[in-house]
Amino acid sequence: MMKSAFSVQRSTLRVTCYLLLITALSSCASPTPTPRENFAPFILVTQDSNASPTPTPFQPSGQVNTPLATFTQAPPATATFTLTPPPTLTFTPPAPPTVGPVPPTSPPPVNSSRTNYILFSTLDFAGKTITTDQTIRYYNSTGVSLSEIVFSVQPNRYGNAFILNSISQDGAVLTSYSLEGQRMTVTLPQPLQAGSATTFALNFKLNIPQKSAEGVFGYDFNQINLVDWYPFIVPYQGGWVLHDPMPWGEHLVYDSSDVELNLKKDADVIIAAGATPDQNGEWTRYRMYGARAFAFSASDEFLISESSAGNVIVRSYYFDGYKTGGEGILSLGTQAVETFSAQYAPYPHQTLAIVQSDLHDGMEYDGLVFLATDFYGQYTGGSRGNLATIGVHEIAHQWWYGLVGSDHALEPWLDEALSTYSERIFYENNYPANISWWWQFRVDYFDPGGYVDTSIYNGGSFRAYTNAVYLNGAHFLDDLRERMGYGNFSKFLKEYAVRYSHGHATSADFFALARETVNVDISDLLADYFAGSY
Repeated sequence: MMKSAFSVQRSTLRVTCYLLLITALSSCASPTPTPRENFAPFILVTQDSNASPTPTPFQPSGQVNTPLATFTQAPPATATFTLTPPPTLTFTPPAPPTVGPVPPTSPPPVNSSRTNYILFSTLDFAGKTITTDQTIRYYNSTGVSLSEIVFSVQPNRYGNAFILNSISQDGAVLTSYSLEGQRMTVTLPQPLQAGSATTFALNFKLNIPQKSAEGVFGYDFNQINLVDWYPFIVPYQGGWVLHDPMPWGEHLVYDSSDVELNLKKDADVIIAAGATPDQNGEWTRYRMYGARAFAFSASDEFLISESSAGNVIVRSYYFDGYKTGGEGILSLGTQAVETFSAQYAPYPHQTLAIVQSDLHDGMEYDGLVFLATDFYGQYTGGSRGNLATIGVHEIAHQWWYGLVGSDHALEPWLDEALSTYSERIFYENNYPANISWWWQFRVDYFDPGGYVDTSIYNGGSFRAYTNAVYLNGAHFLDDLRERMGYGNFSKFLKEYAVRYSHGHATSADFFALARETVNVDISDLLADYFAGSY
């Protein structure tokens, strides 16, 4: 797919690269549009192709079928450290937010069993580094005694990006641990009994790597994206859940947690985050409650437009030359928050950040979504096109990924199919004349098929995986809605969002609640759409 043109201010270096690429490909470029099958989007297999959730299939708009270059992944880094005592950190449970979402929801109690993360980070934007003192208060709610704790350390997949200077537990330096690839296993001096809590303190530095052309994590020429950037304790579900990455789909599974980020930065650097900034001297504090992951983007070139959906502040962060798209997605995003808050559950955070970035499609995190610069360049107004559909899709993940958790590697349909079908629900509530257009543009264009419960490991290819999970998943949910009745289906989704709020849902949970909602036979739908038995 051909990239859309960048503004002069942002493109001097890239134009040269593009001219060279076009020259090399000119001999094989077709003078006329190629058939539909040649428009299928490509995915670049890179180190960070799984560093963030949800590569989202979209409809290409170009005419030249240009395969992306392959990238050889570096072997996982195995760290060797000289351990020094960590700085003294006082753990203070986060205070409740002063501004509630709409409709207002009660903040979590301080004695919540959720894991608490407190980070004091200094970002050197020009130097492309961030240093952090991190405190983790972990509550053993697994029901069993734990002799080890497993952390996800995604930056350790990038050469020497992650440097751990110290780690301690309850004030005592830890020396018995291993860090290999994405996995850090800490052997505890004493088992952590069920129902008890412990505090870890880490000091680490990130040498932020250069972002790949289609990735999210890392630095670009005018932007730094920090996603899955700090160590976090993975869920325990009869064992520690840290799946192997794949070239498509997402492999990480997250518990719901409370996160406080205290950030020090240069004054001219603007931060896009899914939480309200609270200035505290030279530090800016951000708090998120019930979040799967805290991500943010930094740039000294962001332009910002702002709107609101009730008490929720929606901010659009975009670059010079892309005002039409930046303001367009702000309007659409505000409508999406209002629609899904009414259809599912109240939006779970105080703010939503919609951020332009040079990536392949769209990615979601708690309170923040990234959308591709190409989409902004293609946008000419209205509610149609990739910026609209993918933007709404990623915002829907605030409910189906953020609020309701699931295993994104083994049962990706639970968040991807629901987020894709949420696009349809958005259009019927805001632009009903576009429903038929949406089905053709977004779903049927790709001639979807395959079992909806395909995992990231048995999808076969990016196209086959997304056709089954995202697109055939949308057809299944539409058929399920017809079978249950629109009113019962709406009641079902609302109860699903409430019952599994800040928890984890499975396919079995989904279908058990559907049957609880209304007693109708869906055995034929299950046989048509699913490989497993539910």
